[in-house]
Amino acid sequence: MIRVAIIGTGNISAAHITSYLAFPERCRIVALVDIYPEKARAKAEQYELEAEVFDSHKLLLGSPDIDLVSVCTPPFSHADITEDFLNDGKHVIVEKPMASSLEECDRMITAAERSGKVLSVIAQNRFLDPIMNLKRVLDSGRIGRVLHAQVDSYWWRGHCYYDLWWRGLWSKEGGGCTLNHAVHHIDMLGWMMGLPTKVTAILSNAAHDNAEVEDISIAALQYDRGSVAQVTSSVLHHGEEQQLIFQGEKARISAPWKVHASTSLANGFPQRNEELEAELNHYYSQLPKMSHTGHQGQLDDVMTAIETATAPLITGQSGRMTIELITAIYKAGFQQKTVDLPIAHEDPYYTVQGIMENAPHFYEKTNSVVNLGNDQDISLGGTFV
Repeated sequence: MIRVAIIGTGNISAAHITSYLAFPERCRIVALVDIYPEKARAKAEQYELEAEVFDSHKLLLGSPDIDLVSVCTPPFSHADITEDFLNDGKHVIVEKPMASSLEECDRMITAAERSGKVLSVIAQNRFLDPIMNLKRVLDSGRIGRVLHAQVDSYWWRGHCYYDLWWRGLWSKEGGGCTLNHAVHHIDMLGWMMGLPTKVTAILSNAAHDNAEVEDISIAALQYDRGSVAQVTSSVLHHGEEQQLIFQGEKARISAPWKVHASTSLANGFPQRNEELEAELNHYYSQLPKMSHTGHQGQLDDVMTAIETATAPLITGQSGRMTIELITAIYKAGFQQKTVDLPIAHEDPYYTVQGIMENAPHFYEKTNSVVNLGNDQDISLGGTFV
């Protein structure tokens, strides 16, 4: 039986709690921690948990009664809490984004390597059938080399969204929509295509004058052999329509699933390749369905890694790659010039301090509240179907 502690009982903790509760034969939630303990007690009551409540994660350090920790706190605290528990011999799954800087990511990875414990970073959309199967089609080589990728990370958040005490601050949230919303889609892009060699970007805040951070960014990515990608990160888009499109040498595929394939006429103009489209659709339709999806799928994967002493699908290195690409987008946007990857340890943007010293304040935060809404009022991204 895997004994679980959840650190931070804000909105996203509900996704962890309900996912763990789906596996009663494998795990049990034994502790809830929040700097506002009344929130933790409310969660325990809401989900009928027989769990102890604490107001600091440090009170759990040294406890022999915890095996796995879910870190669901604001981004600025991810690294220290994760490092503390890994050094204490606990397995850790940390919410996205992994951390606010590459230096913090490397500290977390080093702690995991030293302890021999599992470190995983939430990227629950990989555990959706449309995304997993899109990856499988790409890996099959059936569309040839990817020439262009389009990532539309479209979200919508009201003005009051940034009134929550830690949101909208570079020092607490670590960034805006690029780091905290598009992190899902940037993770998927990195998983499917790896890191680019060059990045250029523009950042703006067009609609949220109560936040220091960006509410939209547009990035262009250059890969080896001439392939390119475009990534739009936004909390301005009504409808929250989200998609990933890959244009290959032979065909176009996407999530939500759609196929178009072309061959060349004698004059170079396109002719539809219905045979390849049928082949791709058949291959896609035969791919296996996942038994657990979203957060539940990822927590299942992490617990399996613990039970079998294997690596989870999403490791600390996976989370770090996503942060490296996001950091490059910020650096390119802040400096208004193209930047090269990888980002070196001596680069100012490797650390939180360096990012803070260079980050623009689009506006100053004007309000700060402890709570906004409830768990049922949040959206976690598209289903891609």
